[in-house]
Amino acid sequence: MSRRRSPVAQIALAIGAAGVAAFAWGSLVERTRWTLRRVEIPALPAGAEPIRVLHLSDLHMAPWQTGKQEWVRSLADLQPDLIVDTGDNLGHERGLEGIRRAFERFSGIPGVFVNGSNDYFGPVLKNPFLYFGGPSGNVPRSKVLDIDALHAYFGELGWTDLDNAAAALEINGTRLEFFGVDDPHKGYDRLDLITGAIDDLRADDPLADETWPDEASVAEKRPTVTIGVTHAPYRRVLDSFVNHGAQVMLAGHTHGGQVCVPGYGALVTNCDIPRKQAKGLSIWRHGLRSAFLNVSAGLGTSIFAPVRFACPPEATLITLTPAD
Repeated sequence: MSRRRSPVAQIALAIGAAGVAAFAWGSLVERTRWTLRRVEIPALPAGAEPIRVLHLSDLHMAPWQTGKQEWVRSLADLQPDLIVDTGDNLGHERGLEGIRRAFERFSGIPGVFVNGSNDYFGPVLKNPFLYFGGPSGNVPRSKVLDIDALHAYFGELGWTDLDNAAAALEINGTRLEFFGVDDPHKGYDRLDLITGAIDDLRADDPLADETWPDEASVAEKRPTVTIGVTHAPYRRVLDSFVNHGAQVMLAGHTHGGQVCVPGYGALVTNCDIPRKQAKGLSIWRHGLRSAFLNVSAGLGTSIFAPVRFACPPEATLITLTPAD
């Protein structure tokens, strides 16, 4: 004759079963439920032609992840005008093999990129509960990855490196000025270089100088939008970007929390950004200035933590439109 379980035991069993079900969903289903998020940002001058920006981040690519590679390849069908890659492309020492497969259809589309920590160092097994104590630190046993080969491939695609640098592209008749930093999570950002990089960039643009060389050229002066790009959205970086005149800022790194609670959101961000801004489009304010901020929840996870919950992997199609 079987003994009837106590109410406490029944509750414990129910909680355990729910936990197993949630883990199974997060590791077997949601982790590969790649999603395209579409947003509009009214940042262009009046009358400008819209610009479609594909924001990619945190692929953490391993060579065997063919489903993710094929899904990313399919994004070329969106015919974006610009690609912005905010880092952590590699998730394995042979991750570049998968990145080549995923990105080859983007060849010829203008792009810009910055590094994430996992473009430098391979993943290692960690205790996930350590993230509740603050941003993750250095892991001495991490394998060094071939970031030079990654940069060389991005160069083949025609993409521009924004690590502690500035650059400009003309897209659909609008001049886009970019500045970015190397990975702030590892402390590789050099915010002190941004002012000089922007000054040098604008010194090379004759139409940015109202005295150059006559009134006819002044009449041709192009509308300009300034975009800041970083992997990890630390407050010091976002504040500096706003101070330097960024109108739009793009970042990744947070994975949107990766494991979220429905109705509550991210539990951790792995940096000092507020939880409510750990993913999606928001406004970042600093002093009397503000800018649009898009934080991508990213497309991958560490191969040692292959689970997402209430936070599907994503790419973002941003349409820059004229401001009212």
